[in-house]
Amino acid sequence: MGSFLRFFYANRASIDATVMQPMTIQNALADLGVTASTLTADERASLDQQGYLCLGRILSPGQVDAINACIARLAEAEGDQAGMEVHQEKGSLRLSDLVNKDPLFEVVFTHPRVLAAAAHVLNGDLRFSSLNSRAALPGEGLQALHADWKGATAPGEYYACNSLWLLDDLTEENGATRVVPGSHRSGKVPRDVMADPTAPHPEELRIVAPAGTVVVFNAHTWHGGTLNRTLRPRRVLHGYFCRRDVPQQTDQRKYFREETRARISEAARVILDVD
Repeated sequence: MGSFLRFFYANRASIDATVMQPMTIQNALADLGVTASTLTADERASLDQQGYLCLGRILSPGQVDAINACIARLAEAEGDQAGMEVHQEKGSLRLSDLVNKDPLFEVVFTHPRVLAAAAHVLNGDLRFSSLNSRAALPGEGLQALHADWKGATAPGEYYACNSLWLLDDLTEENGATRVVPGSHRSGKVPRDVMADPTAPHPEELRIVAPAGTVVVFNAHTWHGGTLNRTLRPRRVLHGYFCRRDVPQQTDQRKYFREETRARISEAARVILDVD
């Protein structure tokens, strides 16, 4: 018997235990390229203090075009059922469960810079909650200021983190997302302090940026879409993360398809929490 086989049989129990050990979220993040230096100190400080971080243009023009073409095909195919996996919204065309609908969308839940930002907000305890698209139609799209969580939380007690993937240039005219910097640390939600959360907030800023840009939000930061005053839809993707101990917006295990399992990595499956 060779030395390798002698070693194998002598240590079979410990080897089997290692093989059967499930991948941790920390290992999954590392496998997907997240390191201690993926974000700079200034970028982490922006998430901590301002509640959001612009990561710049992550999607190439070719990726943006391909994703927009895919969304158009899906919207036509799904018709009046589009977005039903999560919800529909008057004045906007929404699609949901995009994790399972095309490999093009995999970048949203595997990009190391986005994962690093979500992990920073959620102290490394994260899973992917949902992947939706939203196209604000002409003359529509105004949202009340809101947090992407069910209620107010104490500063530092964060349950979710969202990412905004721009599929059109975001401008003042087409409904740029507005954000209230630092509001995630207020321990309140807009309806607690505003008579009309659709009204302008004195401290709000608008995110004006080119298509392909990704902005990560602490989901407790107040934000909302503004009115699209152009003649064309304004399109974005929302890649939403949550803590592993809270329900996902889209139950990834319920909707997960075998063809998706076949094409994504073990680390990506851990991010989705489907194994």
